[in-house]
Amino acid sequence: MKVDSAWWRKSLLAEFNPAFPDNRVMNPLLTKLQPYPFERLKQLFASRTPNPALRHISLGIGEPKHATPAFIQEALKASVATGLSAYPATAGEPALRKACAAWLQTRYGLSLDPVTQVMPVNGSREALFALTQTVIDPTRPEPTVVSPNPFYQIYEGAALLSGAQVHYVPSDPARNFANDWDSVSGEVWARTQLLFVCSPGNPTGAVMPLSEWSKLFELSDKYGFVIASDECYSEIYFRDEAPLGGLEAAHQLGRTDFKRLIAFTSLSKRSNVPGLRSGFVAGDAAVIKQFLLYRTYHGSAMSPVVQAASVAAWGDEAHVVDNRYQYRTKFAQVTPVLAEVLDVKLPDASFYLWAGVPAGWQGDDAAFAQALYASEHVTVLPGSYLARDFNGGNPGQGRIRMALVAETPECLEAAERIARFVREHPHKDQK
Repeated sequence: MKVDSAWWRKSLLAEFNPAFPDNRVMNPLLTKLQPYPFERLKQLFASRTPNPALRHISLGIGEPKHATPAFIQEALKASVATGLSAYPATAGEPALRKACAAWLQTRYGLSLDPVTQVMPVNGSREALFALTQTVIDPTRPEPTVVSPNPFYQIYEGAALLSGAQVHYVPSDPARNFANDWDSVSGEVWARTQLLFVCSPGNPTGAVMPLSEWSKLFELSDKYGFVIASDECYSEIYFRDEAPLGGLEAAHQLGRTDFKRLIAFTSLSKRSNVPGLRSGFVAGDAAVIKQFLLYRTYHGSAMSPVVQAASVAAWGDEAHVVDNRYQYRTKFAQVTPVLAEVLDVKLPDASFYLWAGVPAGWQGDDAAFAQALYASEHVTVLPGSYLARDFNGGNPGQGRIRMALVAETPECLEAAERIARFVREHPHKDQK
């Protein structure tokens, strides 16, 4: 008798896992993931037709648009002939690890061992997710990850897929959007295994001072959790003094072993190479040793071609200074235009403006973004999409994030359109 193999396989899977659609066995933790902000934005705009007389300007996605430096492109091209003929090591080439360590010395005055305390990664996004899987022990009671709120959604997704729960910490607008760590109880800290911090922050642009770092290090010492410090915006800043980094703060406080601290940085924003997917982690050698073990099985080795371009990028600061100058010039022109109609000011750092919508819109940031898109063909991201309702409200509600990543004329035109829109539609019921 001929057996229908497809029917047999389907029946067998149904017997083992009848709860899943189409009888497929899937990770149930995937059901905990929320739609990504840009997918929600797409759905928000689906029912609206933008003004056809205006070209589209997007301030929604934080994707650098300044030109990639020519010398990085040349380094990439020059390595193609020899860089594609062998499997790369997960730990990265010694030349790249040394280049990363040398940058830490130049930028922060730190001396880290490039072999044990530095490791290349395929951009900070991939590394933030992977480190969470390395750190979290889901067999412990109520494994918890503490995250800022608002936040970069990878923090949440990485935590949930590791089997942990997320405790969200709101930022305080009255204190330059500083995270309210005091709102976290000792009971929560006691079950916390990983803490995410982002400084300069996304979306607020706030930079953590030394006193805040000191508090977090004391908590880490007391409760034993790892601190993951996301610093991908560290080279775009508007003060004379560069933002304080997590490793730098630890060193200033006498914590030279960087125990339970891992810093993440990236070339995407610093060098305008988001498509390169290149960054590195640095810090506690014991954590990095286990992280390397995980990544060896995860298959996260960086292409030798990308490594060659990365060595060139980390070794040059002139293009970083020029890039920072472009952002400073742009923000100096755009921010005053928007400040006339929105609650917004120049951030400490990053390339975002975190603005409050007009009072007449009753805190409805999604409706504001939708109406602005229809009227002016400008995309901004509702702040509530970057945060979660937790312990009394959504701290992103009533705000919008604007990514000033395009060239200055385009961002200035977008600002002028936004200003016009607000003046013509000061209230939600007038949209």
